[in-house]
Amino acid sequence: MKKLLLAALAAFALSPAAAFQVPPDPAALRDAALASDTVAWDLLEGLTTEVGQRMAGTEAEARARDWAVRRLTTLGFANVRIETFDMPVWVRGEERAEIVSPFPQNLVVTALGNSGATPARGIEAEVVHFENVAALEAAPDSAVRGRIVFITHNMRANQDGSGYGPFGAPRRTGPSIASRKGAVGIVIRSIGTDYHRNPHTGVQNFAERVRPIPAGALTIPDAEQLQRILRRGQPVRMRLTLTPRNIGRRQSGNVVAEVPGSDPSAGIIMIGGHIDSWDMGTGAIDNAAGVAITTAAAHRIMQAGTPRRTIRVVLFGAEEVGVFGGTAYFNAHRAEGNVVLVGESDFGADRVWRMTSNLAAGNSALGDRIAALLAPLGIVRGQTRANAGADLGAWASAGVAAIDLNQDGTRYFDYHHTPDDTLDKVDPEQLRQNVAAWTAMLAAAANAPERIEPSGAARTAGQ
Repeated sequence: MKKLLLAALAAFALSPAAAFQVPPDPAALRDAALASDTVAWDLLEGLTTEVGQRMAGTEAEARARDWAVRRLTTLGFANVRIETFDMPVWVRGEERAEIVSPFPQNLVVTALGNSGATPARGIEAEVVHFENVAALEAAPDSAVRGRIVFITHNMRANQDGSGYGPFGAPRRTGPSIASRKGAVGIVIRSIGTDYHRNPHTGVQNFAERVRPIPAGALTIPDAEQLQRILRRGQPVRMRLTLTPRNIGRRQSGNVVAEVPGSDPSAGIIMIGGHIDSWDMGTGAIDNAAGVAITTAAAHRIMQAGTPRRTIRVVLFGAEEVGVFGGTAYFNAHRAEGNVVLVGESDFGADRVWRMTSNLAAGNSALGDRIAALLAPLGIVRGQTRANAGADLGAWASAGVAAIDLNQDGTRYFDYHHTPDDTLDKVDPEQLRQNVAAWTAMLAAAANAPERIEPSGAARTAGQ
């Protein structure tokens, strides 16, 4: 009888179901990812090479979704699917800018998302310069009417990317203000930190009842050249040609895949990034890298065994042009009530340097364990609240727990939304550090024995 009992215990210990009762060591998974990770690089290279640029709502973005389904299925993810939605689609056309007088020369420009169009021959008008959006807002309409507005700014590189918010105003709101005041067009200094002759595009939306006007971004060297010309004190005339067009509503979609957990009652951890990109580069840092990092980390957890909580990877569509994918997914699934933790990677591929969270007080021990796992990677614990990024931010605002793994953004805005957003800008060693950080966080959270509580940050209805 004793031998039979020992044999039964030994068989149970070797069975898959019993093996999953002892979660894999998160530190070991972290270190393995740091030492070698081929999945993330293969995904990053594959998406940027086999698809390339992936403008939202276009045939290229559709190819990216199909590519992702094939790759995720091959990697062994479960419940791989596409959830589609419709969206308005804007595409660019010709893009030229030139100084007509007093010093004729060409400038390098690109249209901002949702820019209005010039006639095919372009428009020609005098340039009026403003140092910032506040100066434009304060100007009398008579100083703007019939002119091409030019707005500069003073954005500088920093680690946390915090300059992007305040210094992005010329792009986000400048065109609407200029149009309301009667401008025939607007050009801005690119919202970036590099001195390459590459313009930075990006979305802007004209305010309600504001007439769309041609809106473009000059490269930083060209913007500074225009400033020098203006300082000569003579009237400056520009010819601007931008011929984008709206092509109506088209289909986009989110790609969803899962690592099924052993305990459905423990909730779902949702991670991911956006699969679309702007149409100028191949979207390597923005955001094929985030797609690759989160997918590779989830795959490593899957390879180690069945986690307690289901890990859901969502590759969002149409983020760049208005967070359409994130909004569609939230609206479709918010009522299900089973998502307990969210996190997004969408700030390039340079090393993670800080972790922040909005974990409830009751989950402080979980936060401590995750911070301890991340510390050997050089990651500090921040004091600000996690917001879960653009596509998953609505979940954090609704009270779902969130963890942000903040990447070093010092060089991010050198390439962001430019033709230079290409694979060669990604450092494989730093990419591995990202995967290691996400793997450690996921391993700890997915197998945490305690309940992951709501953050308590839910907004009231209508906010």
